[in-house]
Amino acid sequence: MNQTILRTEKLKAFYVLDVLGTRKVVKAVNEVDLEIRENEIYGIAGESGCGKTTLLKTLYAAIEPPLRLIGGKVYYRVNGEEVEVSSLSREEKRKLRWEYVSYVPQGSMSVLNPVIRLKETFRDFLDSHVSGKTKDEAFAIAREHIAALGLPQKILDAYPHQLSGGMRQRVTIALAALLKPRIIIADEPTTALDVVVQRGVVQLLKDIQQNLRNTIVLVTHDMGVQANIADRIGIMYAGKMVEEATTEGIFGDPLHPYTRYLINSLPRFGDKTTRESVPGSPPSLINLPSGCPFHPRCPYALEICKEQMPGFVKLDNNHKVACWLVGEGGNGKAS
Repeated sequence: MNQTILRTEKLKAFYVLDVLGTRKVVKAVNEVDLEIRENEIYGIAGESGCGKTTLLKTLYAAIEPPLRLIGGKVYYRVNGEEVEVSSLSREEKRKLRWEYVSYVPQGSMSVLNPVIRLKETFRDFLDSHVSGKTKDEAFAIAREHIAALGLPQKILDAYPHQLSGGMRQRVTIALAALLKPRIIIADEPTTALDVVVQRGVVQLLKDIQQNLRNTIVLVTHDMGVQANIADRIGIMYAGKMVEEATTEGIFGDPLHPYTRYLINSLPRFGDKTTRESVPGSPPSLINLPSGCPFHPRCPYALEICKEQMPGFVKLDNNHKVACWLVGEGGNGKAS
């Protein structure tokens, strides 16, 4: 088994808001434990608003008000040693970003400057992270990198608006991979793209991971994308991880009721029966229910589900679940 390259301990990241003089706390990431390995694609799935994007920002140490790191720790394995991210200075964090871990945010236009050609964006990025490169050297590196990823070199002479949404997204991913980072964190890279273009973006991520043998942490609510690219998948609900397994385990033997609803709602070839979606609506992260946050929507809920949050229990080396119905025993705790 590959070494752990990124892990968290009881990670808590909340949005602390002042709404008309009243303090509101949005518990977007609430005691999350992760162990992500070298040379794997780790998918994170769940409904919109469950905290996936906030989790990625926290993993990337991109925490800005009103988001606050309330508790827990994030560790990277750098040169064989674990580094606790919050202990680093601002300059050390900046150096770690992009050189060791890079981030692909939602929406390519938040990364690409609309008023300069793409080759200038690549040059500016290299100027910021690699000193001593001339303009011609920077352009040569960009063209070589684009060619290695199978993208047409002529796109470097274009402005962002001259490219399709899918091509802009691929350019953004190429930019994130330019310095060969050990970890790439990607937030909904296939959102708003049709299925044909999605395939191209997914294939690009696969190619980068295979060539660099690095780690990709991928957030998407599209379970079809997860099935095609992820080695392991974590299912997130209301700020918590409720299940984690290999992709085969999640799709072939989902154990948490929420995961089963996600899988059973997917269309199947030749099956024309009505698919059953998750009943009810997700809870407010400002006012979470007691106990397991899924219990108000769960048709199998027990009394203990309403009172105590189950622990995230390891059933075997590749499967964890937080559910009183599955091997939980006495490991629950007050929420």
